[in-house]
Amino acid sequence: MKTLNIRIIITLIVIAFSIYFLYPTIQYYTLSDAQKEFMPKEKLRELKKKSINLGLDLQGGMYLVLQVETPKNINLNEKNDIVERTIFVIKNRIDNLGIAEPIVQKIGSERIMVQLPGVLDRERAREIIGRTAQLEFRLLAEPQILEATINRIDRYLSGEKDTIRDTTKIDTLLKSKPFSSLLVNYGGDLAISEELIDSVKKILNREDIKNLIPKGYSFFFGNLETAGNSKFRRLFLLRDRADLTGAYLINAIATIGGDQFNPNAPVVSLEFNPRGAMIFANITSSNVGKRLAIVLDSFVYSAPQIREAILGGRAQITGIQNMQEAKDLANILKAGALPAPVRILEERSVGPTLGKDSIEKGTKSIVFGYLFVLIFMMFYYRLGGLITVTIQALNFLIILAFLSILGATLTLPGMAGLILTVGFAIDANVLIFERMREEMRNGKDFISAIEYGYKNASRAIWDTNILHFLAALVLTFFGSGPIKGFAVILAIGVATSLFTAVFVSRLIFDILIYKFNVKYIPI
Repeated sequence: MKTLNIRIIITLIVIAFSIYFLYPTIQYYTLSDAQKEFMPKEKLRELKKKSINLGLDLQGGMYLVLQVETPKNINLNEKNDIVERTIFVIKNRIDNLGIAEPIVQKIGSERIMVQLPGVLDRERAREIIGRTAQLEFRLLAEPQILEATINRIDRYLSGEKDTIRDTTKIDTLLKSKPFSSLLVNYGGDLAISEELIDSVKKILNREDIKNLIPKGYSFFFGNLETAGNSKFRRLFLLRDRADLTGAYLINAIATIGGDQFNPNAPVVSLEFNPRGAMIFANITSSNVGKRLAIVLDSFVYSAPQIREAILGGRAQITGIQNMQEAKDLANILKAGALPAPVRILEERSVGPTLGKDSIEKGTKSIVFGYLFVLIFMMFYYRLGGLITVTIQALNFLIILAFLSILGATLTLPGMAGLILTVGFAIDANVLIFERMREEMRNGKDFISAIEYGYKNASRAIWDTNILHFLAALVLTFFGSGPIKGFAVILAIGVATSLFTAVFVSRLIFDILIYKFNVKYIPI
């Protein structure tokens, strides 16, 4: 009787803890969208953290495999260092976006797997993750140097036929100025209309044309801008050497406050560390009256004129289209530049409708499977079947609580593993009940049949479940993605099935016999 009370207390503690750890999940997933909107973000994030995570196949999101383009002439340690730093930067960028439970991990030697639950804007995600984010400040070439370079290219190309356009009507301007005829003046800068950008790039990428550009300078394109119905990019001639880089950046904030012509435009305010502030002060004090280009990933965002020395170590990036772009850019800059470019090798996305449909179908599968087992066990084992179905409900409760405690992710294959655990638990009880029937056929009373039934069935139950548990562990350590999700649920399910099928079911029999003096239970 003493051990019976101890077993009751243990079971009640397990049930209480399971309900305690599962309650945040129930609370979070029963919240409406309106309730989530009004709940404080920190409280909602904390509640989500304590809840069971849903995989991409259940809640929607993106799955990416990235290839890190490491230099070929480096050793293995340097290559590993670049990949690890790339993972660190990508994690920081994703964390700044507030995505719940993202997964960023290394696969192989130069590849990175990224899972972004709940992210449905594919273009934005690709931009945030894959952008190199190399920030540089470069001085513009003097106007006379730019003009001389354009004239030099014109003279060189004027001797060639059909350099730019394949047309029979080449006017005098095109013959004498085949390059500058592609350019227009926009706000004091040279600009190229969108349809001619490829033609200009084709010219500037030629080796013979590169030899005409003064040593120490290179052409850079600006961001795509819109004026009325036309789109264009500005063209700048910048110094090759970056006077200041993003390595000295300590903060970047998206805010409103453009230039005097557009005071309500979104901007990104930059703040440098003391070393960067000193370099920036030297640049601006030595080049008052000149223009300084702010270059990000080889595109010029803006090129303001230096009116006076800037001593506070602060600057602004203008020319940004909207506030969302400004926020994303600020987050990327704060996270730092990628040490190497990355290329997307694989991309998959799951919409929220498909994820919701998967949850509904998975839930229906569990419910119908449970009902089928209930009907079969009640019909075949009568009251013993009812005990089995009761402990199976407890089994589900403990499994879900374990998922919440471990911070595991429930996927569609995981739901399949959850359904499979029903079979494990039922199989154990079937072995026990059949042993009990055999003992009663051999003439033993019901209480003795329970004792010998559990004793004789235990070895087979333990052997079977240990083998299943070992198989699940192998899949957990060596599998990935859906296989791992299935294996985690399987391993937890095997352990909890042993507890409920052997420990709890025997406890229920003992309570009925010793607490309520039941002499016989139909099985």
